[in-house]
Amino acid sequence: MNIRESMEQREQKMLSPYAALSLCSRGRERQEEECDVRTVYQRDRDRILHSKAFRRMKDKTQVFVAPQGDHYRTRLTHTLEVSQIARTIAKALRLNEDLVEAIALGHDLGHTPFGHAGERALDAVNPDGFAHYKQSVRVAQVLEKNGEGLNLTWEVRDGILNHRTSGNPSTLEGKVVRLSDKIAYIHHDMDDAQRAGIISEDDIPVTLRMLLGYTTRERLNTFVHDVIENSLEQDTIKMSAEIYEAMMDLRALMFQNVYENPAAHKEEEKVVKMLTELYEYYVEHPEAMSKEYRELIVRGEKKEQAVCDYLSGMTDQYSIRKFREIYIPKAWEVY
Repeated sequence: MNIRESMEQREQKMLSPYAALSLCSRGRERQEEECDVRTVYQRDRDRILHSKAFRRMKDKTQVFVAPQGDHYRTRLTHTLEVSQIARTIAKALRLNEDLVEAIALGHDLGHTPFGHAGERALDAVNPDGFAHYKQSVRVAQVLEKNGEGLNLTWEVRDGILNHRTSGNPSTLEGKVVRLSDKIAYIHHDMDDAQRAGIISEDDIPVTLRMLLGYTTRERLNTFVHDVIENSLEQDTIKMSAEIYEAMMDLRALMFQNVYENPAAHKEEEKVVKMLTELYEYYVEHPEAMSKEYRELIVRGEKKEQAVCDYLSGMTDQYSIRKFREIYIPKAWEVY
C-alpha cells in the first residue's frame, strides 16, 4: 500500500459520513495515473497553488482601487483568508480539508483586475456576458498550462463554479467555501473600510455589535463558531437564523456605506472606461494580444471570449500599462 492509499483509508475512518472522500471523487475530464503520495484533492490544491493565475491575484484589487497603504487586502489575501476560515470550519466538522482548500484557493482565479468594477465592465461589453465564477473554471480547465488546463476533479470545479451567493455546491466542502467567502469579505472589507476612515464601529448599530461582537475579530469568531455549532453532524452547512440575519444586516450596511460609497469607489468610472476601451481595441486588433490568447482564436474560440480571457487575466498595473502603451502618446509621458 502506498502513501496515497493509506491516506484514503484514513479518510474513511476519520472523516464525517457526510464528507467527500478522495477515493469517491467523480474524477477528472481527462483520466490520469494516480499519484503515489497525494490524494486527488491534494493534487488539485497544488496545481492551483502553482498556477500563473494564482500568482497574479497578488496584484488584483479586492475592493479598494489603488489604495494608499500596504495593509489593504488584495484578491490573493482575500483568497487566503477564505481558505483559512473554510479549513477551520472543515476541520471542526470532520470534512475533507484538502477539498475545501482546493476550492477556496481556486474560487477567484478568473477574477478581473480592479475587482467587481472590472467584472461589470467586461460583462457589459462582451455579447456573451462575463462572470468571474465561470471564468475561474475556464482559467483552470482551459487557459492554464498553455491551453492544457489543470484538469481538476469534478468536485473542485463544482465548488468553484458554485461559490457565488446563488450557487448550490454539490458537496458540503463546497458549501463551507461558499459561506466562508461571504464571512471573509464581510470581515476584511469592514476592517479595510475602517482603516480607510470610510466607516467606524460607531456606524454599526449597537444591536448588531451586542449580538456579533464589538470588533471585526470578535465578529469573525462569532460567525465561525455559529457555523460549526449549527452544522455539527448535519448533512448541510448553515448558520443560526439569528446570526445569519445579523450577518446579512451587516452586509447591507457595508453595501450602503462602503461598496456603494463614492469615496471608496471614486476611481471606478475610470476603470470601466479603461477596460471598455481596451476590450474594443483588442477586438479590433487581436494580433496585439499575447500569443496564447491569439491561439485561442485559431483553435476556434470566439474573438470576444479570447479578449475577455486576456483582459480578465491582467493585473491592475499591467492593464494600466497596456492602456498607456495604446492610448497615451509617448512624448506626453514626460509631462
